[in-house]
Amino acid sequence: MIEIKPIGQITKNGDQFLIEVDSDFLPGLKGLEGYSHAQVVWWGHLSDSFENRKELVLGKLFKKGPEQNGVFSTRAPMRPNPVLISTVKIQKINFEKGIFTPFIDAEPGTPVLDIKPYQPMERVINVTAPKWCSHWPEWQEEAAQYNWGDEINFE
Repeated sequence: MIEIKPIGQITKNGDQFLIEVDSDFLPGLKGLEGYSHAQVVWWGHLSDSFENRKELVLGKLFKKGPEQNGVFSTRAPMRPNPVLISTVKIQKINFEKGIFTPFIDAEPGTPVLDIKPYQPMERVINVTAPKWCSHWPEWQEEAAQYNWGDEINFE
């Protein structure tokens, strides 16, 4: 049996996101200061349905992408278990609320399952990706400057 208990949720105030941590889990933020980024594990509750959990081959996701992709070759929220992960910049840690960040690709109200520090040793030197997405920004900071709907972004 697997038991998952959210530790908080995503909230948004203006242009700023808060990874709001429930009071029981706030002590777990100790020691996170000093890290520039964190990985946030969250539940894709908006795409969680019986139908989406069965969908293993997805249709065309991007203009320049293939006609179909297996779900495990995508970061799509439709998955057998909609566990998703985002790397976020830590703007500020508030030990009474949580982590403020300029952006996370999760909607307000999204359940947060876990937070992990992003370690420089996690980087991989020789990363490759399919040719159809080679025009995407190379670094997270470059991608973050675009709105998801822009035609130059992730076609």
